[in-house]
Amino acid sequence: MREVWPGEPYPLGGTWDGVGTGFSVFSEVAERVELCLFHDDGSEERVDLPEVDGFVWHGYLPGIMPGQRYGYRVHGPYDPAHGHRCNPAKLLLDPYAKAIDGELTWNESVFPYTFTDPDRLNTADSASFMPKNVVVNPFFEWGNDRAPRTPYHETVIYEAHVRGLTMRHPAVPEPLRGTYAGVAHPAVIDHLLSLGVTAIELMPVHHFIPEHFLVARGLTNYWGYNTVAYLAPHGGYSSAGTRGEQVPEFKAMVRALHEAGIEVILDVVYNHTAEGDHMGPTLGFRGIDNAAYYRLHDGDRRYYLDYTGCGNSLNVRSPHALQLIMDSLRYWVLEMHVDGFRFDLASALARELHDVDRLSAFFDLIQQDPVISQVKLIAEPWDVGPGGYQVGNFPPLWTEWNGKYRDIVRDFWRGTHSALPEFASRLTGSADLYATSGRRPVASINFVTCHDGFTLTDLVSYDRKHNLANGEDNRDGTDDNRSWNCGAEGPVEDPEIVRLRHRQRRNFLTTLFLSQGVPMLSHGDELGRTQRGNNNAYCQDNELAWIDWSRLSAESDLLEFVRRLSRLRREHPVFQRRRFFHGRHPDDGRRDLVWLTPAGREMTAGDWHTGYAKSLTVYLNGQAITEPGPRGERIVDDSFLLLINAHHEDMTFTLPGVEFGDGWQPVLDTTDESPRDEVFPDERWPAGALVAVTSRSIQVLRQPLPS
Repeated sequence: MREVWPGEPYPLGGTWDGVGTGFSVFSEVAERVELCLFHDDGSEERVDLPEVDGFVWHGYLPGIMPGQRYGYRVHGPYDPAHGHRCNPAKLLLDPYAKAIDGELTWNESVFPYTFTDPDRLNTADSASFMPKNVVVNPFFEWGNDRAPRTPYHETVIYEAHVRGLTMRHPAVPEPLRGTYAGVAHPAVIDHLLSLGVTAIELMPVHHFIPEHFLVARGLTNYWGYNTVAYLAPHGGYSSAGTRGEQVPEFKAMVRALHEAGIEVILDVVYNHTAEGDHMGPTLGFRGIDNAAYYRLHDGDRRYYLDYTGCGNSLNVRSPHALQLIMDSLRYWVLEMHVDGFRFDLASALARELHDVDRLSAFFDLIQQDPVISQVKLIAEPWDVGPGGYQVGNFPPLWTEWNGKYRDIVRDFWRGTHSALPEFASRLTGSADLYATSGRRPVASINFVTCHDGFTLTDLVSYDRKHNLANGEDNRDGTDDNRSWNCGAEGPVEDPEIVRLRHRQRRNFLTTLFLSQGVPMLSHGDELGRTQRGNNNAYCQDNELAWIDWSRLSAESDLLEFVRRLSRLRREHPVFQRRRFFHGRHPDDGRRDLVWLTPAGREMTAGDWHTGYAKSLTVYLNGQAITEPGPRGERIVDDSFLLLINAHHEDMTFTLPGVEFGDGWQPVLDTTDESPRDEVFPDERWPAGALVAVTSRSIQVLRQPLPS
């Protein structure tokens, strides 16, 4: 008989201390919990956890070392009508597993019911078809690793997929492509640094599994929004193996990125799990304590409340589910050294009963936590439930993916009428969304494209989605793309259309990098990445979704343009304001922002509300920045004019009078096909000069700070 000691109820999960391993798992409904140890010969050894304290079952096994594979079997009621789904025939993943080994095989035995009779309990043993938890070695040589802690206003985010970023990179050795080690490769890091990236936002790396219906179609869940273990780095992204080796490989990636000054932000999916609805498999949470981990219908607890569109919603009203979320977040910060989180469908986490509540228990826990409250917190401020669209309504500690920014910027540049007033608000930090709640411009994470939807190149090349490769007859993915194909659908050879599309890409990028707030660039947009019109490539783990690095030579001008924009933003504080524009300073009357018509006069209310207005000049006064520097010093900068023409015809702009500046240097013009020096020192345009601005383009002019 194996020796089993009582152990401790905390920490939860399997924890190696150098001599043996403690195991603990929460279940309020359990009557008995078996720990199942799996040996290299395939045999299974079962051990009853001997102690239970506060509904936490625990035990300590001397001699159990890192690499040991294990699972749980929970004995208890199987009563779906009352929300209970215990079944000891099902091997269960540990909610606190720190590594997962193996893949799920979609066999009938992993389901709680029989296929011939969904009301009949399935007593077939699922162990042979289940992945296993792995005991990990927590010790790692971090050296002098330090979090970069880049201030929000200096942050440039690059959203990326571990596989998509590296699978086709020619400088990354083939065994490292698609892995954490591939992301840490010097060639990848050098590329990020050349773009001025300060934070990489990785799409889900918590261990996930592909849905049954995708596997049946020969597809997979590429994006990873189907989590099954919140403390385990996804095993499929490891170059070293999955018997715990993915943990040090992930840590080494973080260490390498930190050495380069790049923060690591994780896209996390705490709103639902991979077990799906009442017809889904039993993988872990469902068999351990279904009612504690999931939101169930009060009228019939066989069914799940679904605010996510994925079959279930995590029960954030349960203290044990909330504890799992908080323990997971702290683990990734303290043990894995990550720098922040982007919360997928974050509104689902704020539903106390049914309505989204900005004062919910989840936000309270985040606010008071001394670890989590100090890292970057980014909300995707919506879910699919009623009232779930909550852009602008998250608490002050949070930043948000600004979906309204994305929508209006797309509308403006495709020529939508009456878009100018809101475009101006988004360009200057979205004060209408964030100022009244005491937040700053950096509350807005600005983006034009992201993983979900068209790439930048597709945004200017397609009017409609082309998702047939997903196997759903083009029904999946949004129809609200707000895109414009510039005159023809898909790839073309017409030089006029090609030039217009390239100019539109530069317009979007210039708007993004020169807007107040935090810019987020979607991976590969700087290289003209295309998904051939697929706006929902969540199931395409192939060349359709991966970055094609061979485009680098053909798109070198676009890449250099992005680098120039990032450098312009980084070098000029006027584009990184920490406070909202005030219009006119109350003390000395200086104006930090002025809106002008193309004729050079100040905008009136009538100018704003002319539905056909699509052009304006923006004056940014670098000598009227109100926020101080880090040591209390006054911040001064050059002043800038943005000549923005979204009209379909060329226009002549008149530069404003001498009170705004007597000499303007051209800095950037989105009509330029090839990169040029940032400043053209031989050119200087006087006040009142006439400037020809091409249709659908931006020019940026600079008034150097007086010496």
